[in-house]
Amino acid sequence: MKVIRTDYWLQEEYNQPVEMCEKVRGLFDGAYASEIYDYLLLHGMYSPLTNGKDQIIKLQNNQVWEIVQNEAQDLQRLWNGPDIPIFIFPSDTSNETMKIEFNGKSGLAFKDKLFLFISEENNEAEIRSLLTHEYNHVCRLTYFPKHEGIYTLLDTMILEGLAENTVRERVGEEFLSPWISFYTDKELLHMWENLIVPNRMILKSNPKHHELLYGSPLYPKLAGYAVGYFLVKNYIEKNHSTANGLLSTDSNQFSL
Repeated sequence: MKVIRTDYWLQEEYNQPVEMCEKVRGLFDGAYASEIYDYLLLHGMYSPLTNGKDQIIKLQNNQVWEIVQNEAQDLQRLWNGPDIPIFIFPSDTSNETMKIEFNGKSGLAFKDKLFLFISEENNEAEIRSLLTHEYNHVCRLTYFPKHEGIYTLLDTMILEGLAENTVRERVGEEFLSPWISFYTDKELLHMWENLIVPNRMILKSNPKHHELLYGSPLYPKLAGYAVGYFLVKNYIEKNHSTANGLLSTDSNQFSL
């Protein structure tokens, strides 16, 4: 698996992220570079800052590209996962929600590529946890071959639940995302029975899918993420299994 040295791109084109996205256009069928950047921006990629070059130097000094390369090779061997390119960019340091809920880091996984958005504040274990989470998504998309266009809310919840349980098993509970502790088991069970079950088959194209997953004025914050983690952890404990051993398990099997 190859980690692309995007730090060299950033040294030359940090202030021209759209032009930089021209380099990955071949991986997005028919998309313009501006559309790719808008999509990456939506998922945590940086907007240019006046001290942007300092960010790149700090990320290099933290050996981010080397850490990801070494961990990616280990994960690919461990899970017999696909060989994909990995692209690393600075995260959006102005995004307070991302700081609070995801420790200032984010990622975007596809079946054939992976993007990581990392802050200079993230330490090695946090970087490993991010890669573990996101590459687990890649493997789930590979081993559970359901077209993403017909992914249901339950499918997405299990995707996230598997990934975060894998972080717990591989990196440690202290490096789980903060949303893990938002709710008690009793509250999670209540959300499952009253919010998720009636809506578990809605598709990603339904706006309610996003609202239940991330939260809205009507639904608890990151409810879908938290319940997904709860479902997978419950299944693991009942069946004495591991998260990375469940990559091909049908989402419905995790229902309570």
